[in-house]
Amino acid sequence: MDEFLTQLDYSFSVTGPIFIMLGLGVFLRRRGLIEEKFVESGSRLVFTVTLPALLFLSVVGADLQQIGNVSLLGFAVIANILVFLLFELIAPWLVKDKRETGVVVQGAFRANTGIIGLAYVSNAFGTTGLVVGSLYVAVITVLYNILAVITLTRASGRRGLSLSGLLRSILKNPLILSICVALPFSLLQIEVPAVLVQSGRYFADMTLPLALLCTGASLDLNQLRQDSSHANYSTCGRLIIAPLLITLAGGLIGFRGMELGIIFLMSAAPTAAASYVMARSMGANARLAANVIAMTTLGSLLTCSVGISVLSSSGLLR
Repeated sequence: MDEFLTQLDYSFSVTGPIFIMLGLGVFLRRRGLIEEKFVESGSRLVFTVTLPALLFLSVVGADLQQIGNVSLLGFAVIANILVFLLFELIAPWLVKDKRETGVVVQGAFRANTGIIGLAYVSNAFGTTGLVVGSLYVAVITVLYNILAVITLTRASGRRGLSLSGLLRSILKNPLILSICVALPFSLLQIEVPAVLVQSGRYFADMTLPLALLCTGASLDLNQLRQDSSHANYSTCGRLIIAPLLITLAGGLIGFRGMELGIIFLMSAAPTAAASYVMARSMGANARLAANVIAMTTLGSLLTCSVGISVLSSSGLLR
């Protein structure tokens, strides 16, 4: 009984703060203290300023040569590609309207690693986990953008972004740019002036609270009342199939401790909010994408808690 309570307390310490901040965002939005304009500007501030600052400082302050996570990043890329291909194969058999297969597939494979996943990792493994998680986010963000364009283009039958356009969007991504700028400082051990570090820390410390508040405020709970088998398929893929397969593969390969925890927490994160933007910009069913985001964001709090408890009780996180 004591062991069970210990594991329950640990899992709640990881997911509890996320749940509280998301709930606070919903509450403040309903009370009118947070409005749509605040959500839009706050989300833009997170994506373009505060989250890049957090990623930059996390990488700059770390000794990347001692972290040794090249194998982890390589595994993440390969595992997510294989999961994407699995969903691409399954979706045509499950989705009646073939034009919605792209939205279903994207919702199933595209995790919110930059906000929810990074918050999970930070709560579970502290500063070291945040550094590794930051690199994970940079690598996987590139992959997610490429795979999202592929699946949405295939489903719509329309011409998607050109290769040059896709490359430009990736190279202009603030998250990727911040990591690329930070790598030379870390690898060459170049010291950043203290005044810049402290100023950047002010922005970085805003990231997760502001991002989670905006995420909660943007949740449309009315979407959950809409019966959609397609949304259920996508939700099941995101919260159960993807984390189960990726974490199981990571464990079989030999990942343990923090690395296995990061693999699970990142793969167990809900569908990224960017999937709605991508679906809307490419003429796909944006309402379905929003439905999937709402369902997975709330559902991941439960599935992530269960998963982290199982991994912790089995001793795989030690």
